[in-house]
Amino acid sequence: MKPFAPFLVSAIVCLCVLPLEAQVVSGQVIDGHVVGGVGGLDISEKGVPVKTSSQADHAALSRFMQTYQTEVAALAKTANLAWWEASTTGTDAAFKSAAEASLAISTYHSDPVQYAEIKRLRAASLEPGQILTSDNEDAYHSEQRLKGMSVDARAAELAELAYERNQLPPALLAQMTEMSSELEQIFQTQRCVIDGQEYTNNDLLEWLERETDSAVRQKIWEALKVVGEEVNDRLVALAKVRNAAAKQLGYDNYWLMSVRFQEYKAEELLAIFEELETSTRPLFAEMKKEMDAELAAKFGVAADRLMPWHYDNPFFQQAPPSKEVNPNDFYKDKTGRDIRDISVAYYESIGLPEIRDILEKSSLFEQPGKSQHAFSIDIDAQGDTRILCNLKPTVEWMDTQLHELGHSLYSYHCDRSLPFNLRDAAHIFTTEGVAMYFGAKARTPDWMVRFAGADPKTAEAVAEALKKQRRREQLIFCRWTLVMLHFEKALYENPDADLRTLWWDTVEKYQMLRRPPRRNKADWASKPHFTVAPVYYHNYMLGELFGAQIRKTIGEKEGPELGRTLIDNIFKPGASLAWPEFVRQATGEPLSTRAFAEELK
Repeated sequence: MKPFAPFLVSAIVCLCVLPLEAQVVSGQVIDGHVVGGVGGLDISEKGVPVKTSSQADHAALSRFMQTYQTEVAALAKTANLAWWEASTTGTDAAFKSAAEASLAISTYHSDPVQYAEIKRLRAASLEPGQILTSDNEDAYHSEQRLKGMSVDARAAELAELAYERNQLPPALLAQMTEMSSELEQIFQTQRCVIDGQEYTNNDLLEWLERETDSAVRQKIWEALKVVGEEVNDRLVALAKVRNAAAKQLGYDNYWLMSVRFQEYKAEELLAIFEELETSTRPLFAEMKKEMDAELAAKFGVAADRLMPWHYDNPFFQQAPPSKEVNPNDFYKDKTGRDIRDISVAYYESIGLPEIRDILEKSSLFEQPGKSQHAFSIDIDAQGDTRILCNLKPTVEWMDTQLHELGHSLYSYHCDRSLPFNLRDAAHIFTTEGVAMYFGAKARTPDWMVRFAGADPKTAEAVAEALKKQRRREQLIFCRWTLVMLHFEKALYENPDADLRTLWWDTVEKYQMLRRPPRRNKADWASKPHFTVAPVYYHNYMLGELFGAQIRKTIGEKEGPELGRTLIDNIFKPGASLAWPEFVRQATGEPLSTRAFAEELK
């Protein structure tokens, strides 16, 4: 998924990204299972109940899982093809089919008889030393459990939890699916209008970058926010329905439920972001002061009068060009097809020629009714992976093309001998980390010289400026993810709050932007993630942390050696390991902010 462009929702629409009402099979789950009261328990060294199992127990679970994998694989392929059709055409019929296919998967997992059966079989089939976590979250996250789980046990655990999160009344599942689908279609088909002229998002972003008149910039910025007013009431209603579903499953709200099903402890997740907030605040404030001085001179306004529309990106997710360098200058003589060809040349150079197979089935350029965003989709977990983009000759779309293909290659190279529901990334943030690792190359001098045809002397002359710009990007994006994390948490804690005011309170706190005077619009709701990828955004920042650890681990590797390393250490294991153990094995250390902090020095 590519978050940087304002409406680039992108998502790996496979087994882990979609909201509860549209989910296929979650590979990002958490919480123990109610398996108490089973005979044959022993006690581990730490006093946690464990159980031994018989061959008959394992055989029964194996039969259940074989049927499950076959049936879910067929449902998933149907749903993913339907989603692809809806995303590329935008028609009512396609969206209807996609919603029906999505609901079919949720309905399959809502079967209480099957849920009870897999719970019983898993409880009876635990391997020697495996922990019965029940409601013991510490036990669930223990190193003993994470290291001791076999591939089959992991597949069964994820299957049980896919059932668990769908134990809802059919009418509620259908309601969430329908509401979400309607909103997604609005976001996909909506086009901005200024003075009677219709524009795509690409049109307005290009205009915003070159426009120097503040009044015109404001008009463009406001046009990009109009969709928020259109979806606001329905999005708040959807948040309440999602909360109702979460409460039926025993959670206080949808945010808490989603975080736990993504295999996080809420307090540990919040602690990471508090550490990021504290460590980046002074660095961001210093950087923004310098950047604001540049923008004030560019637009002829006082620094303390700068408004959100002066920052190029409608959500201030990325850095405006600095006075020293504009990365777009390296791509302005290209075409969208050149962006595609550059990506092919790069991935082939690192030993990943299957990129051509992926692009043959992909949709790369604008067309009526098509989604204006970008995403990667794994159709069948058998090699049919695709991306959707709307390529233009800009650094942002070069970044996005590399990013989405990173997702696709991760999916493509998951070990296909794994059970179907493990042929997925180890976690949402691990595939984001890989995608961000690749996307960042679009702004790297040596890479631009070799693959984008940049003049070596020009690239060398601005190398330090590009490094500085990269640091700005990292700081700006980090602060933006703080906005999304805290606002969305508050949204589900109280959907009836004054969300318009809360949005700007949060923006001012973390991004240090000034709210437009007397503005009372649903600007928050113009961010599509609240609809199509709810409680997701924190994974982008964790992806940045993982990406930094990848860079630290891989170092200067390029060429086929890089491709082999990524396939063997990151892509191939799929979701066979819980994410903490996967990160330790892939990078040699637990996930932390350390490598990211080192890059900011």
